[in-house]
Amino acid sequence: MPLIKSVRGFTPEIGENTYMAENATIIGDVIIGRDCSIWFNTVLRGDVNSIRIGDRVNVQDGTVIHTLYQKSVSIIGNDVSIGHNAVIHGAEVKDGALIGMGAIVLDHAVIGEGAIIAAGSVVLSGTQVEPGSIYAGVPAKFVKKVDPEQSKEMNQKIAANYLMYASWFTSDPRT
Repeated sequence: MPLIKSVRGFTPEIGENTYMAENATIIGDVIIGRDCSIWFNTVLRGDVNSIRIGDRVNVQDGTVIHTLYQKSVSIIGNDVSIGHNAVIHGAEVKDGALIGMGAIVLDHAVIGEGAIIAAGSVVLSGTQVEPGSIYAGVPAKFVKKVDPEQSKEMNQKIAANYLMYASWFTSDPRT
């Protein structure tokens, strides 16, 4: 069972059909939507401010989502994929975006709808990533635009795949 901990009067709320790995940690003012998956060693730490996660979001292994006390919140839209060991700190990730493995997205950054943040990139505080664009590097910079339909299709496929993967961990192992 994951560690689900209340703090400062806030108890995490977990949506229907959401898979949480046994060693995931969800603390405080966190609301997770439906059909999500929160993977191994992930920490959603809503102790100092709020974290909101939409529907069909997969937060992959080792990811940390946190905020700044009284200054920033973390908002993750629908159909978002957050790669292994990413850090989202007080930022907004809009619907259908993809955050690559090991990427860092800092306070008050906004990742536009359908945008892709390349693996290992660092999105600096306050950066506004345009919808349907790819950003890469340290610090992350605009690389190119992506076809919105192609991006949407890819991100929805990833989200569907993670629902399937989660089912492997929740179904009867004898079947």
